[in-house]
Amino acid sequence: MSVILDAKGLKCPLPVLKVRKAMRNVPVGARLIVLATDPLAPLDIEHYCNEAGHAFEQMAPEEDGVMRFAILRNA
Repeated sequence: MSVILDAKGLKCPLPVLKVRKAMRNVPVGARLIVLATDPLAPLDIEHYCNEAGHAFEQMAPEEDGVMRFAILRNA
């Protein structure tokens, strides 16, 4: 199961704050797919995952300025 979060157009720190809030509704073992345009999003989201214990699985290359992240909810 995957949940998609559209954080395009949001500036730091809003994407990572939206990720934190969205993860509350993602079941353990499921993935949150994040779409973001903020250049700081990769650093912020990876740091959040490390702090919260979730797996920052992948970051797809930018496509039309949009980055795509996959986060696996561990706990």
